[in-house]
Amino acid sequence: MSASPDSTPASAPVQPPSFREALAVWIKIGLLSFGGPSGQIALMHQELVDKRRWISDGRFLHALNYCMLLPGPEAQQLSIYIGWLLHRTWGGIVAGTLFVLPGAFLLWLVSYIYVAYGQVPWIDAIFYGLKPAVMGIVAFAVLRIGKKALKSPALWSIAAAAFIGIFFLKLPFPLIVGSAALIGLIGYHLRPDWFFVPQGHAPAGTARVAAVIDDDYVANASPSPALSRAFRTLALWGSLWAAPLVLIAATLGTAHVLYVEGLFFSKAAVVTFGGAYAVLPYVAQQAVETHGWLTQTQMLDGLGLAETTPGPLILVLQFVGFLGAWGSPETFSPLVAATLGAALTTWVTFVPSFLFIFLGAPYIEALRGSRPLGCALSAITAGVVGVILNLAVWFSLGVLFPSGASTDWFAVAVAVAVFFGLHRLKWDTLPVVAACGLLGLVYRLWLVPA
Repeated sequence: MSASPDSTPASAPVQPPSFREALAVWIKIGLLSFGGPSGQIALMHQELVDKRRWISDGRFLHALNYCMLLPGPEAQQLSIYIGWLLHRTWGGIVAGTLFVLPGAFLLWLVSYIYVAYGQVPWIDAIFYGLKPAVMGIVAFAVLRIGKKALKSPALWSIAAAAFIGIFFLKLPFPLIVGSAALIGLIGYHLRPDWFFVPQGHAPAGTARVAAVIDDDYVANASPSPALSRAFRTLALWGSLWAAPLVLIAATLGTAHVLYVEGLFFSKAAVVTFGGAYAVLPYVAQQAVETHGWLTQTQMLDGLGLAETTPGPLILVLQFVGFLGAWGSPETFSPLVAATLGAALTTWVTFVPSFLFIFLGAPYIEALRGSRPLGCALSAITAGVVGVILNLAVWFSLGVLFPSGASTDWFAVAVAVAVFFGLHRLKWDTLPVVAACGLLGLVYRLWLVPA
């Protein structure tokens, strides 16, 4: 690869990862994906961009922008997108599945413990240590992504406006993203230098870091999108999405709790713009007041479990499906019904993400060189930074001031230590998470019992 005109030669190229190497990393990300979308995006950026250089900053943010426009869990969709870029369809399937599977299994386990035994002190203690660790990881994410994405005062202003709009004014997420895109398009005509930031090029006199998936590598460009491929993708993944509902309707009937859950969460999967935080009020109202699957207290407990287990926060829907079927097992035992309810809810919630990525990503890649689209996506990226900051503040308030109580200084100390370690000492996420879980266990059970 030749150096770009405005930079010194890039660093030595990195070798594309084998499927086995990528598999190991996706497993690690799946096990450590705490903290909702902000923490998960931070983890992927650290593992895939900073540490392994499998994808450049520009390509990472380009994929993230598209995922933020879709309904459903944007962090899982981002993993599918990058997996697809690395190893095409099977890479996307493995990345997206492993992003969800560890958290889904762990949440199933703690859901069973919850309904069978109530709260377990040692589990609560481990999660108590994990929460501030996630807070430090999220803060680190906001800093890293903000520094890389906000390259002009206009983009900083969009990020600030997005944060104010969603945190203080409670504006809907689609309105924020749509407004940012419109500002970017207008900016393309008025001041393109404020919005269009060429990706893959370093400032003059500095070395650009090479990546496997780099804007300057034509060989890494995706295949041209084709209408026949789009129809095949839609037919295949649409059929997989609907298959469990068809089977349940044929064997158990449309009045069965499993069918009702599957249909409800299938509808929720296509309206969850803005991620879990945007859809949870609607789901909670319908699950508690309309269907009576669980109580409001149980819904809040499920949200707490989902926040402190790996995987997308939208996995809380699995908890709802578990309890709904547990309470109305009908022809099954409670555990079998609950397990089926949890599995079905997870299926219809996450399978659409594969459809959206495999269907749309080739078109998004084909438009990657468009300057108008580049300005719009740069503005969307700035808005996304504001949204991630909102998630970080929302999560941090719950950790530092639990239930509106006084400041939890243990959480403050752990979060600051984790942030400093990641930012200055370049700590690896895996030992950080493990150490903080152990620290929470020791602190809550032996040093300062709750």
